[in-house]
Amino acid sequence: MLPPDLKSALPTTEELPCSDDTPVDNEDQNYLPNVLLFLLELIWQNRNDWFFGVDMAVYHTTGISPKVPVVPDAFLSLGVERQKQGKSRRSYAVWEENEIVPVLTLEMVSHKPGGEYDEKLEIYTKLGVLYYIIYNPESWQRDRHQPFEVYKLVDGEYQLQLGEPYWMPEVGLGIGRYRAMVGGIDRELLGWYDQQGKRYQTAEERSRQLAQYLRSLGVDPDNLPGN
Repeated sequence: MLPPDLKSALPTTEELPCSDDTPVDNEDQNYLPNVLLFLLELIWQNRNDWFFGVDMAVYHTTGISPKVPVVPDAFLSLGVERQKQGKSRRSYAVWEENEIVPVLTLEMVSHKPGGEYDEKLEIYTKLGVLYYIIYNPESWQRDRHQPFEVYKLVDGEYQLQLGEPYWMPEVGLGIGRYRAMVGGIDRELLGWYDQQGKRYQTAEERSRQLAQYLRSLGVDPDNLPGN
């Protein structure tokens, strides 16, 4: 916890840049984290004590300067407001969030390495992020790693965890990969899982299953009363 005099000297999120102005160079780096976000909004729709950021600057005081952020492809914080004072966040400053650091960060490796296995790992270690997930479906052999890796901070060091989907008791969710048809395209996605390893379904999947169930009852879901 920072002393009050030091905390008051730190810039606010209104004063800090809300982007590092680095363009996303991979479609999945934007799409897949948003799938996780939209799914989380279904799973935790009755909770207001979490925030999931996508490609958002995280400002902290454990680096070279509080004005230099780290920008995960996605991160999850627990014990914070869904909206800060009723407004959407421009960025995430740890000192404005009661010193709550993300419990989970996700980095997706593109064709060009971005320090996921060294520089960012060191940053998240100092910051104290409990779970660090690296998703590297295309270049894992080049980087001599696995396509999907979950690291847990144990005694100040990240340790590679085994099992997929991987259950995170501190988060109350598991995470792992699966394949699905999305917009007519078969693709690999990241999803949330319960403790029994059952995947939480997306809104599209739920709607499709409901339609199939209605058809099994002889009801045309496209011609329901009121449609």
